[in-house]
Amino acid sequence: MAQETIFSKIIRQEIPATLLYQDELVTAFPDIAPKAKVHILIVPNKQIATANDIQTEDEVVIGRMYRVAKQLAKEQGIDESGYRLIMNCNEHGGQEVYHIHLHLVGGEPLGPMLTVK
Repeated sequence: MAQETIFSKIIRQEIPATLLYQDELVTAFPDIAPKAKVHILIVPNKQIATANDIQTEDEVVIGRMYRVAKQLAKEQGIDESGYRLIMNCNEHGGQEVYHIHLHLVGGEPLGPMLTVK
């Protein structure tokens, strides 16, 4: 198993965080360093290190992450104006915490998808 992450501690509520959603499969909370007016992280309760580590049995949890993103976008009032869902994978993909997570960002125009140097 991968080394435990800060997200695992947030899921178990060992570290204070404002939980916006939690069920048996996923947990959602605001990003501590938001990149937009709305920036929420949606994480599986089961630690999966990277997108490369997703297995067939994880399909339900991945689907739940996207359904929760849709629900939270509506609750935040950004479902109609638009939002972005991002999952980074490994170092070159910009992944910083090795526990997959979906970034829900919006609440303002987000500009180009990415800028490569």
